[in-house]
Amino acid sequence: MSFSSYFSNRRKLVALGWLAFLLLVAALADWLPLPYAPGDSDLTHLSEPPFTALAASRHWLGTDPLGRDLLAGLVFGARTTLIISIPAALLAVGVGILLGSAAGFWGNTSLRVSLGHCFGVGGLLLTGFLSIFRLWPAPELAWPLTATSFALVSLLATRHVELLQRVTLTFPVDQLVMSAIALLESIPRLILVLVIASVQESSVFTLLLVLSLTYWTGPARLIRAEVMRIRALPYIEAVRATGLTNMSILIYHVLPNASRSVRTAFPLSIAALIGLETTLSFLGIGLPTEIASWGRLMATARLDSAAWWLIVEPGLLLLGTMLALRQLARPDEHTGK
Repeated sequence: MSFSSYFSNRRKLVALGWLAFLLLVAALADWLPLPYAPGDSDLTHLSEPPFTALAASRHWLGTDPLGRDLLAGLVFGARTTLIISIPAALLAVGVGILLGSAAGFWGNTSLRVSLGHCFGVGGLLLTGFLSIFRLWPAPELAWPLTATSFALVSLLATRHVELLQRVTLTFPVDQLVMSAIALLESIPRLILVLVIASVQESSVFTLLLVLSLTYWTGPARLIRAEVMRIRALPYIEAVRATGLTNMSILIYHVLPNASRSVRTAFPLSIAALIGLETTLSFLGIGLPTEIASWGRLMATARLDSAAWWLIVEPGLLLLGTMLALRQLARPDEHTGK
């Protein structure tokens, strides 16, 4: 093994070790022997620098201008960051795989869908959108209307409605997906997230959905390009000759060979979503005020411009986490995988 490849592997081990430590701390945040809770204020130690002679106060990493312990804020902020970024990245990459692979594999002319399935899928998507964003006319009727709508659109999608099943449409999936991507990417992501988050109730679940539904475009582009490349390979034509359905070819032969793109997209998505969540928290948008986050810790530095540790300490954690994720996304230099 060459020195460069060995060094690359060592860097990945360091990155994995840091991320594992961060996950462990976030998972055990409630049981760690922290001297203070993240929301507790110590009015006798306001803006106390880290590692000072006031050891009796036990604010080892300092306090903010409101007297809140920075160590507790960093630990619980790590938990908030991971609770939001990892599920949001999973959902964004999942949507990207679904839409990107469909667009790359079927293109604009290969996918034919019955009218019944069009009504069924469209109704389910509309029902989910109305339920998630609480756009029903009467909030107390949300769940009854959701259940009723689900039953109706499922009925339309079944083969019992023969007329709807007999009529088929050519579905230009690639054109629709790329148009949706172009539309979302034409608006700056931060502005789009700010607008959506500002009109919704502040909660972790809402922020998670907003981040994932605005970030799927990058993974979708990456997966689409990889699926289009694989679809043109000779062995795919050989597989088609065996009589397998398009769905079987996509699931068992195309997507497994596109896994390298997924391994690249997932850590990069987590890193980007961590940065976006921190920015929103710094601006005071998206999360309830009682939830600790790294961005909110840095925002408290505006109350005391001399409190450098409020920027440096969460900034170092943020930088280390994003560098570790980007290191995991890099292919091995000796294998290219």
